[in-house]
Amino acid sequence: MKRLRLLCGAAAAAVAVAIAGMPAVSNATDSFYAYQGEKPLSSYAPGAVLKTRTVPYHLLNVPTPINALQILYRSTDAMGEATANVTSVLQPPVSSGPAKVISFQSFYDSLNPEDSPSRVVAGNAELLGFTPLTKGLNENHLLDHVRSGGIIATTENTFFDPLLLAGFTIVLPDTEGQSAHFAAGPEYGKLTLDSLRAARNVAATGITDSTKIGLMGYSGGSIASNWAAIEAPSYAPDVNKNLIGVAEGGVLVNPAHNMTYASGSFGWAGIVGMAVVGIARSYHIDFDKYLNDYGKENVARLQNASISNAFLQYAGLRFDQMVKPQYANPNSIPEYVEAANKINMGTAPIPTVPMFIAQGTFGILEGTQAGPPGVGAGDGIMVAGDVRALANRYCDAGLKIHYDQYDTLSHVPSAMLWYPGAVGWLLDRFAGNPAPSNCGHIPAGNSLAPQQLQVG
Repeated sequence: MKRLRLLCGAAAAAVAVAIAGMPAVSNATDSFYAYQGEKPLSSYAPGAVLKTRTVPYHLLNVPTPINALQILYRSTDAMGEATANVTSVLQPPVSSGPAKVISFQSFYDSLNPEDSPSRVVAGNAELLGFTPLTKGLNENHLLDHVRSGGIIATTENTFFDPLLLAGFTIVLPDTEGQSAHFAAGPEYGKLTLDSLRAARNVAATGITDSTKIGLMGYSGGSIASNWAAIEAPSYAPDVNKNLIGVAEGGVLVNPAHNMTYASGSFGWAGIVGMAVVGIARSYHIDFDKYLNDYGKENVARLQNASISNAFLQYAGLRFDQMVKPQYANPNSIPEYVEAANKINMGTAPIPTVPMFIAQGTFGILEGTQAGPPGVGAGDGIMVAGDVRALANRYCDAGLKIHYDQYDTLSHVPSAMLWYPGAVGWLLDRFAGNPAPSNCGHIPAGNSLAPQQLQVG
């Protein structure tokens, strides 16, 4: 109890110091993130431990009495190449028997690697910063210069801190990798699975070959959670055998539909630009030949943007405004079609574990009108019809799926309703209770068929 009181006291102190303007520590020269071994990185097995360190667990950049173990490990990126990534392992303040693991996938959603959860845990998050104006680029977009991406992952601490107090070990991977491959779902999944392997490979975590694991994530965290479940049977069967389920909400299923849905919206249109940057970066696509001058200007502004730079700041932005006239339909771009199909959950393999899935539908609260037929309503950024279709697809394959739909909530408030339901559902799985299912009562969804290249 003394450690818990210290933790609460540190949190209060953190708020006070943050308000006073405590600067973040720069990660630019943090050598922990770089693999510097003599052997080629590809010679290591996925999940191999490359480095470890122990750091105080920080709240708002202020250290608490809780320690975090951070691991640099080998994984695989969107192009199938070996990559090094970091995960953080947070152990409960009071041990209560063998480890129980919740892999918590963050919704930090950023094109800046320094906004990652490991930086937040280590106290290196930039909670508020400012990039000086450069002539001719951003004079009309002053908020582009405000750097606050670290606030997202910091705020998310409130989601997993209660789990620590309940005795769970939290594994918190940097799901976008060290180059911030935003929206690259298959890479998110592999980084998540290999973070669990890496945590198991460090004896101090208490995680063993038989430790039960639950996957949990909302929004961007749902991308990593669902893709980890999709890829586990083939990529990491050693992890899959210990998975007890996935609790996710605000799910990105078929990103091509999300591009159509959010394009031109009031709150989430900036995500269209972020997606262009993220997909290009992840799959090594040169989009410049398709962009017009306005598109190049927006893409330049978004190169290091976080969700806090995009939300509410690009009202009305549309994909067709950013490209040359002949590419107004994104399906006319071969590289886009290929990448969009790679990150479509609706055509990916079927997971093997039960799921709790929640989705809002009242996106007008965040400035997004319903999309055209075949897309329809969503929570402002995620398409509800796609999520229902995914849930029904999994039901048809024999999985036990519990689907909740919040018809009066948009994306942000839906997270607050999803969280207690997700925690309760996971607690039941760890207790060994049968997974509930409302399969057969989930309304029909959209077609999740692959995108087709449109020529001419």
